[in-house]
Amino acid sequence: MSQNNRRVGRECALKVLFATKLVEGTDAAQLLDDFWAGFRFSDDVLGEPLESLDKPVPAAARTFAEMLVAGVVEFRPVLDRTIREVAKNWSLERMAPVDLTILRIGTYELLYQPDIPGRVTLNEAIEIAKRYGSKESPSFVNGLLDKIAKNCNKSDATS
Repeated sequence: MSQNNRRVGRECALKVLFATKLVEGTDAAQLLDDFWAGFRFSDDVLGEPLESLDKPVPAAARTFAEMLVAGVVEFRPVLDRTIREVAKNWSLERMAPVDLTILRIGTYELLYQPDIPGRVTLNEAIEIAKRYGSKESPSFVNGLLDKIAKNCNKSDATS
């Protein structure tokens, strides 16, 4: 899978998860079905359109997005606990929703996707934070994910 497909997949996962309130009992399959059925790039709330309406999301990007969404939904309590452990003086409720969503996706990759190098996860999260977050988002996301990467022994995260 090309890096571009993974970036598009991460951005789609961000949009699916951002558009929902993750609560106990959230059904990832239903979230994804609703997203793919109703998503129109021209109506994209988070940033400019990725593609034109006549070009669907590449299958590899869609598959990657679905894996990320399902993982974040399934492991949200663990992800949130992990983020809380490194977010000194920050409650999840105080975090910008976009930043929290990026952190959940990055934390899921760090904890449950051993085939993705930690440095790739951090770099991708930072780039997505630059595009969709505030001016402070990239450094905030980087700082927390770097601590998580070190705690979960993804030693390549900062090398």
